[in-house]
Amino acid sequence: MMMTENDVAKVFDTILSIPGMNETVKIDLKISRKNVLLLNHVIERGSAAQDDYKSSVLLNSIAAENLHELKLFADECLQKAGLNELHEKLQIFNQSGN
Repeated sequence: MMMTENDVAKVFDTILSIPGMNETVKIDLKISRKNVLLLNHVIERGSAAQDDYKSSVLLNSIAAENLHELKLFADECLQKAGLNELHEKLQIFNQSGN
């Protein structure tokens, strides 16, 4: 039996609603600056893809509040890595290439 997109969205919603899923966890994370830039880019692309028909069911079912939290996390990672200015310049470069 194939699950419909609506069924899959309900499963994701159920998993994300499990007690404790909203609890804050502390993660000691050490990654390269390169991966910070890549992570930020992936989060930006994923949140922008929410309106794209090709985005995943999970991305389509994420609340705007949760996407905002992910964007804040990505921005915080850039700041801690000292990459805000580089990221802004890369964004300009990327936009001019389109």
